[in-house]
Amino acid sequence: MTKKSKTVYVCDDCGAEHPKWVGRCSSCGAWETVKAFKPSPLRVNSRGQRSELKPLGRINRDGDNRIRSSQLEFDTVVGGGLVKGSIILFGGQPGIGKSTLLLQLCGLMAKADHLILYFSGEESEEQLAMRADRLGVQADKLMFANEAVVENISRSIGELKPTVVVVDSIQTAYSESGENLPGSISQVRESAAQLLRVAKELNVCIILVGHITKDGFLAGPKMLEHLVDTVLYLEGDRQSQVRLLRAAKNRFGSTSELGVYEMMREGLIPVENPAKLFLSQRHSDVSGTVVVTSQEGSRTFFLEVQALVAGAAYGNPQRNVTGFDLRRLQMLLAVLERRAGFQLGTQDVFVNVVSGLKIAEPAADLGVAMAIISSLKNRVVDAGTLIIGEVGLGGEIRNVGQIRRRAEEAKKLGFNHIVLPYGEHKNLKDLAINITPVRSISEAVDVVF
Repeated sequence: MTKKSKTVYVCDDCGAEHPKWVGRCSSCGAWETVKAFKPSPLRVNSRGQRSELKPLGRINRDGDNRIRSSQLEFDTVVGGGLVKGSIILFGGQPGIGKSTLLLQLCGLMAKADHLILYFSGEESEEQLAMRADRLGVQADKLMFANEAVVENISRSIGELKPTVVVVDSIQTAYSESGENLPGSISQVRESAAQLLRVAKELNVCIILVGHITKDGFLAGPKMLEHLVDTVLYLEGDRQSQVRLLRAAKNRFGSTSELGVYEMMREGLIPVENPAKLFLSQRHSDVSGTVVVTSQEGSRTFFLEVQALVAGAAYGNPQRNVTGFDLRRLQMLLAVLERRAGFQLGTQDVFVNVVSGLKIAEPAADLGVAMAIISSLKNRVVDAGTLIIGEVGLGGEIRNVGQIRRRAEEAKKLGFNHIVLPYGEHKNLKDLAINITPVRSISEAVDVVF
């Protein structure tokens, strides 16, 4: 039975469908992104063989279903290693290091006796080989091809039975049965759907490299993100050497883990101790600088927060932040003025999280507030002091999660004093470190200064 296809109008940015062509997408508001395409006819075979239904308890579990890359940073982010039969979408800004990191990982897995196929529609075989030489990647079981036709890629996978396949990128891949150009909505959908079927049928892990739009989202239909098992993002400022690997979606693990890399001449190098990298250039004798913690999954990061308070010389006072939420800063300034008596309404306030990381959890509230007061009073906070706590609207200091893990890591790094919420100190009496609990922001000011 064949269903007649009709023209569908889809937004290139968000994947929203429209009954007719429009100049502006009603879903995301983008201009000139709605394009027409004809979906492939749906063929349903009523006599096809159906899958056998099994009770949950009778389904086989593969205890060795993970493919470890021998790089702890990457394996931690994806949940312990790549899962056989899974499909991964790997995105990031142009030039951020996606292909570099994947080529390094492929080399490590090939050295571990896994057969790896790397298909590139953007680079020739000679270009890939030159990049591999620069990164020091040499493995006989790592095979390259300049191929973008999905049918040819599927045929090679079926013949060689590899462990992992990389397709760089899904926007350059296309199906010969498709009517539109590579990169169009229909081609991306059809290519991804074919590769998904291959991954599940042959139990092969397939990694799709995805382009990023100017707004920072993965290009192509939203269906692409729902289709895959894992969505990874490689983030970072191209002017900085630090790169962060996050999982925005992961069916086989946590999405709260974070991998830290440093871009070097020999490629992306995992950072085993981020605290040394982020605190290495700290000037502890300057006012307005405080060390705070940020918990990302199972890892504790120690970050330097800098604040600068100066009189507003031109009109309305400025509130500028880098790496911290602007609305949360405005809340902290209001609490400091109302609950602690610091007049900041006529002051310019600048807050910067050093090293390019962004703090998303409230455990850094008290540290940011102390950095602001330090700059306002021009008083230096002791370099061995770590400040932890969430600030409430009443000026109270609230508890934060995983406080013991933060305290233990702080002791290892040489901190000798921790200021934290009252009540949390009771479970930390066995740690040989000076701990001062505080109930309010006014009490914290008295302790720190």
